[in-house]
Amino acid sequence: MENILFKDGEGLRIITINRPNQLNALNKSTINELSDLLDKSELDTQIKAIILTGSGERAFVAGADIKEFSDFNIDQGAALSKEGHQNLFDKIEHLSTPVIAAVNGFALGGGLELAMSAHIRVASENAKMGLPEVSLGVIPGYGGTQRLAQLVGKGRAYELILTAGMISAEDAYRMGLVNHVVPLSELLATCQKMATRISRNSPKAISHAIKSVNAGFIDGVNGFDTEISEFGKCFGTEDFKEGTLAFIEKRKPLFTGK
Repeated sequence: MENILFKDGEGLRIITINRPNQLNALNKSTINELSDLLDKSELDTQIKAIILTGSGERAFVAGADIKEFSDFNIDQGAALSKEGHQNLFDKIEHLSTPVIAAVNGFALGGGLELAMSAHIRVASENAKMGLPEVSLGVIPGYGGTQRLAQLVGKGRAYELILTAGMISAEDAYRMGLVNHVVPLSELLATCQKMATRISRNSPKAISHAIKSVNAGFIDGVNGFDTEISEFGKCFGTEDFKEGTLAFIEKRKPLFTGK
């Protein structure tokens, strides 16, 4: 991989988008590399949680690489968006392995959309976030119009998208866009601590929980019905048997993810 770094340890995988000279902007190659690595991470039973971040201190991901699509026509633009949804952004949202976005610095356009596709977001104090696409004559095309409204509400989403402005990490926290704001020096450690807590729980139960939460935001799907179904499936897992037995025996469970 040319644009992606990763490091494993204690059941966690830290994935770093590594294009610092371009403020980690997403180009087609980076999206494909990240997509492939996420597929492999999902199949690796040793990986219990993923932390996604950008290299350096200036940017998580400063946006998409505009040079790649500045001359596209209507059909090419639609295909660009569709492929991005399928190959990366929707994929992250529906991974059964939890993804924490460690937002260091700028998260703009496709960068903010990438962070919003993660299950949890933690921002550094110097982070700046926004969807500036309308200032370029286009709209957010990697899920930004949908996920932002889900996270912060319709009115705030309209304001952020239509003004094309940036907000601070503290503003993002107040409106519910990020879960926590910490000093830059503590960002990765905070995410690792959270990921470690997640990794102690049942991987099977976590995957059923993610599916259930996501169901509430899918048109035509009844989230409560999905929850009932996924709840029932848990009773057929080895993790459920181990978790309940460990509780009765007053010991810590040893989950296998089966």
